Amino acid sequence: MAGNPERRAALVDAGVEVLAREGARGLTFRAVDAAAGVPVGTASNYFTGRDDLLRQIDARLHVRLAPDPEVFGKLMAGPRDRSLVTAFMHDLMARATRDRSGYLALLEMRMEATRRPELRASFTTSVRGDLQDGMDFHRETGLPGGDETVVVLYLAMLGLILEHLTLPGVLDGVLPGVGVPEGLVERIVTTVVPDGGGKPA
Repeated sequence: MAGNPERRAALVDAGVEVLAREGARGLTFRAVDAAAGVPVGTASNYFTGRDDLLRQIDARLHVRLAPDPEVFGKLMAGPRDRSLVTAFMHDLMARATRDRSGYLALLEMRMEATRRPELRASFTTSVRGDLQDGMDFHRETGLPGGDETVVVLYLAMLGLILEHLTLPGVLDGVLPGVGVPEGLVERIVTTVVPDGGGKPA
């Protein structure tokens, strides 16, 4: 297989765009080549098949959707209380909204995983690892609440992001006077995360 890392990264990012726009059925090497603006046959030199491409898209999305280290560092300077959790959730929503294609591709990966057992196994491990990291981080940094808080917060934010990126009209005016999505983020955290804090900054 070809070994140009910059070209490979560009092809994977093109795959993200195709997956977000066309769904898994539209994710062909020809479509990736077209999206990347490279000659037909290029992607086939970099990936052994669609499963290989999907695995690399999964890895790439972890990078694209990860927190910005500078923003994360500034947030961590504050007290370990509910307001910090709120700031983290606002940052999560902002990242999902800013990289809409990346998050939609992640949702398409979930759907494709229901049809492909090997992908389901690897993707389940990947997503469960992210959730476990979130629980570990919450516990180790002394944020309010425990593992149950993190799991419920994860489920609530997943639902909010899904609706906001796919059917935003569903949430418009659902709670009068509460903005979408910012106000709903605030309501989720207030409802799920106990008041008070843990470790000082």
